[in-house]
Amino acid sequence: MKRIIFALFITMILFSCAAPEKKKTGPVVFYPALPQQPRIQYLTSIMFEEDLGRKQSRFDEFLLGEKPTMKRIGRPIDIGSVKGRIYVSDRLYKKIIIIDLEKNEFDYIRDTGIGTISDSAGIWITEDDMKYVTDISRKQILVFDDKNEFLKAYGDIDQFDKPMDVAVYGERIYVCDLNKNKIIVLDKSSGEVVQEIGELGREEGKLFKPSYITMDNDGNLYVTDSFNFRVQMFDSQGKYVKSFGFHGDVPGSFARPKGIAMDREKHLYVADAAFENVQLFDVETANLLLFFGGFGGKPGSMYLPAGVHIDYDNVEYFQKYADKDFKIKYLIIIGNLVSDKRIGVYGFGDWTGSPLPGIKDK
Repeated sequence: MKRIIFALFITMILFSCAAPEKKKTGPVVFYPALPQQPRIQYLTSIMFEEDLGRKQSRFDEFLLGEKPTMKRIGRPIDIGSVKGRIYVSDRLYKKIIIIDLEKNEFDYIRDTGIGTISDSAGIWITEDDMKYVTDISRKQILVFDDKNEFLKAYGDIDQFDKPMDVAVYGERIYVCDLNKNKIIVLDKSSGEVVQEIGELGREEGKLFKPSYITMDNDGNLYVTDSFNFRVQMFDSQGKYVKSFGFHGDVPGSFARPKGIAMDREKHLYVADAAFENVQLFDVETANLLLFFGGFGGKPGSMYLPAGVHIDYDNVEYFQKYADKDFKIKYLIIIGNLVSDKRIGVYGFGDWTGSPLPGIKDK
């Protein structure tokens, strides 16, 4: 018996002293590809808890054998984040999954009682970590505080029909209703409707099956007008400003536009589930600047992309995946409804290495 205990002790010492495994690296994927000036790099993907780098201890593996976790992402329809955490609205599990970047583990919001999530879709997270979640079955907006505890629900009888997405700006809550073909604006304090933006139609300012929304820092609203194959911009008063895209099969057009996001420099990101890519537009000119992704099994590819999220707070957790000559400014996080790359993480940034052929040094 003493010999067995001693052998186990030596095994523990050996495993604890073993050199750490080197991070596995794959081909570097830039958009646009070298030798052009790269602006976006595909970094990594997350589907299972192991993708975060969390591993079974060497000693547990020695005693119990390798036991991969069952924790995984199902169908990520929308994404949000705060420092150290990424929140995923999962249509398969009907939960808000938490990707904890500090602990390298998955968790979820433990919704119970009157705060139970029935069918989550869109999610919006404020700077103070308040989570606003659209619930299609309940026809409400559920709010969870910074401790992930249920706080309140918005939505009286018949106020919403099919709330798909939500955004918060100041004291207003913007709810994208797919079936009512409009954006319903609530007062945050009272929950009363203070404005409605859009109505069924194909003309400018009208909507046909709006599905995703986002806001910029000036309070402008951007709406994925799905069946009109465009994204429409409204100002802070709800007045139509301009449109992005059109129905087609060429760059700058849309076939199945989905999630949208806005960076701080007013670049608009739009996912397209048919093209299997994300297109990047300049808000000032409405011109297409770049697109990335594409169908296939190679790194950086997408499969039915839905939610798009811009994250400035968690760059440090993903810089290790970046090329040594590429400095990340912010993350672009994509939710793919299918494939083994459910959450795709890309970095937008600057090339800091030697000047590329045909590119003038700054």
